[in-house]
Amino acid sequence: MNIKDSIKKLPLWKNEISIDSITGGITNQNFLVTDGQKKYFVRIGEDIFEHLVIRKNEIIASQAASLANIAPKLIYSSKGIIVFEYIKSVTYNSELVIKNLDKIIKIIKNIHIEIPKFIIGDPPLFWVFHVVRHYSNFLKENNSPYIKKLDELIIKSDQLNKIASPYEIVFCHNDFLPANFIENENKVWVVDWEYAGFNTPLFDLGGLASNNEFSNDQEIYLLENYFDQKISAEKMSKYLAIKCASLLRETLWSMTSEITSKIDFDYKKYTDENLNKFEDEFKKIQ
Repeated sequence: MNIKDSIKKLPLWKNEISIDSITGGITNQNFLVTDGQKKYFVRIGEDIFEHLVIRKNEIIASQAASLANIAPKLIYSSKGIIVFEYIKSVTYNSELVIKNLDKIIKIIKNIHIEIPKFIIGDPPLFWVFHVVRHYSNFLKENNSPYIKKLDELIIKSDQLNKIASPYEIVFCHNDFLPANFIENENKVWVVDWEYAGFNTPLFDLGGLASNNEFSNDQEIYLLENYFDQKISAEKMSKYLAIKCASLLRETLWSMTSEITSKIDFDYKKYTDENLNKFEDEFKKIQ
């Protein structure tokens, strides 16, 4: 059975539905389903063990984010398929993220504070230094062309871990690409919760900054307004280490996707871009 036939057989439709592909994703396949006067966003994706993506965790996080009024309402889920309320919206790019930074800082605080109140069942965990080592092992086992780089990257990861510890732990989104923010009628929503889990808040802040090319002044503004205080040298050091780790994780994610993904996307270019960013940031904390 193909994907569209699987969508048609879902038990929630009340009319003959139309299905349109939504392009732009680099991990999952997404569709817009029209059922009479109502529209739905349908997300297709199985567990992806090489990326530690477990759909059960995504559903838990998406449901909690929906109940916290941060994400679109989760309507239905079954094996490999999640259906959300469709929100006609503008998808953010980096320019819009920076323009609406005050809104986004407030949203990040709400994610970290409010979503745990709605988590049901096993709490998802995302620990970047474990993820980095997991990717390194996978890449070695699958004869990645980057094998010779991996031991050095793990040494650097261990150094970053020592700099950034000890940690405050909150519930994080962990994937603040610009397109994961959408806006409808002056409200910003956050989508794509497959990597969500308990983590240090510095990971969300560092990921937001690195994924959206923040200037140094914009990073200071982000940190001071998130923490509501001037940033100490120690806090800045921890932040830069976690920001660097987020770039390393994105690099290894892309290296892995070069081997496993069937989506039409230039992962090699994405790997090179993120590896260069990581190396540049790592030099700053020497």
